[in-house]
Amino acid sequence: MSSVINDPTRRHDFVLVFDVQDGNPNGDPDAGNLPRVDPETMQGLVTDVCLKRKVRDFVTLACEGQEGMDIYVQHKGILNAQHQRAYEALKLKSTGAKQDRKTIDQAREWMCQTFFDIRAFGAVMTTGVNCGQVRGPIQLTFARSVDAVVPLDVSITRVAVTRAEDTVVGEEGDSGKETEMGRKALLPYGLYRGHGFVSPAGARDTGLGARDLEVFWSALQQMWEVDRSASRGFMACRGLYVFTHDDPVGNAPAHVLFDRIAIKAKSGNGAARSFGDYDVEIVDSALPAGVTLTRIIG
Repeated sequence: MSSVINDPTRRHDFVLVFDVQDGNPNGDPDAGNLPRVDPETMQGLVTDVCLKRKVRDFVTLACEGQEGMDIYVQHKGILNAQHQRAYEALKLKSTGAKQDRKTIDQAREWMCQTFFDIRAFGAVMTTGVNCGQVRGPIQLTFARSVDAVVPLDVSITRVAVTRAEDTVVGEEGDSGKETEMGRKALLPYGLYRGHGFVSPAGARDTGLGARDLEVFWSALQQMWEVDRSASRGFMACRGLYVFTHDDPVGNAPAHVLFDRIAIKAKSGNGAARSFGDYDVEIVDSALPAGVTLTRIIG
């Protein structure tokens, strides 16, 4: 992997392309856990929170026990308990809502040094004992499907029942239940595209380093490989393209660079059901001065 994309002193803008086949990439609790969609275009949506959860889960597995690679937002975690760790480790005393700035800054620095996801994504840590706030240098957008998707809600059956009383024969001779019905939400296929940004100013503030970026790029490639689920069907990273700027402020607008990557369905194939039903066109010639493109996947 090119070392330039691991340089936290440079700005990076990236495109992430992934797909789902016969699965639900991100259920919407406001719609019975059906796949999220834009109701006007019926394009599928995957939230930035969903993507960051997958990155966190990958780091938990890949970097277990490594110094500075703890995860702040854990499954079944208690955030205030994480804040307390900083005060205990530094032997700080809390004076409640009027906590002095020096103490907050010390706690904030400890949290950044200890937790990967705080260094990367930021956090609001003002509940319980006050550890301040962090704006993360890595920001992600929602991912949106290239084309409209068709959410399905299919019936499934189970040969076991939940309650013993459901198997009892009724007084009128009605037989008891032998199976139970359920539902499963899925998309036959969807190809998604999301965007992200790495700020060198933010990296300097939180201490995000080259090792963190190396782990982050690996997570984007492999996070579905280590988190398989029947409900998500088959998901895979299909493209990861990183535009790196020489100037920390940037040498070109992100949208201009993103327009160089076009994804279109092949004509005459009908409804898309695989990645092979799409063409990915990348214009990597005559890039703006001071910008390089690294194709990690694709």
